[in-house]
Amino acid sequence: MMDLQENFIQLCLTFSKDQSLINHFWQELEINYSEKGRHYHDLLHLENMFRELDSVKERIENFTAVSFAVFYHDVIYNASSKSNEEKSASYAESRLQKLGLPQDLISKITTQIIATKTHRKAEDTDTNYLLDADLSILGKDLDAYLDYSHKIRKEYSIYPDLLYKPGRKKVLKHFLELESLFKTDEFREKYELNAKKNIAEELKIL
Repeated sequence: MMDLQENFIQLCLTFSKDQSLINHFWQELEINYSEKGRHYHDLLHLENMFRELDSVKERIENFTAVSFAVFYHDVIYNASSKSNEEKSASYAESRLQKLGLPQDLISKITTQIIATKTHRKAEDTDTNYLLDADLSILGKDLDAYLDYSHKIRKEYSIYPDLLYKPGRKKVLKHFLELESLFKTDEFREKYELNAKKNIAEELKIL
């Protein structure tokens, strides 16, 4: 099992030797990603993203930035909010400033976090790898995909089917209308075909 805590600590130690501050920031992450209403957007999601990104690590120009973006991209998550990504980016910025990261690096990280809102293809290749890792669950085997879709439904349990199903259908149909779900060649080759099959399967049962 991946040690997210150790990964985070090592990332932070590059910029700050304040162990108590780093530990405090890790505890914040752990608490946020373990909130009661989270069924999919949790620490396991981060682990899965890192596993995907590790497979293309040599192609990522600034793995430090992408790693911080992974840790903070869903730190604020409320199913009824339309500004989770902006809030997560702002949250990240305040912590990363205290760790002493240079502002240009912080800006890169916050831009990447906000990019996970729309999942539009970016000019920056690193961002595209981040986005593809975030959506990689869509291309896993059908059982894993259905488990993911059930967890998403749980996160939106405040909404009755009457509201949830049309909204979910709209999201899935939008995915299918994209020329490509995945922005990078590696993820496209690995997951594109399966992702479209999985989405079509979910649409059948909605």
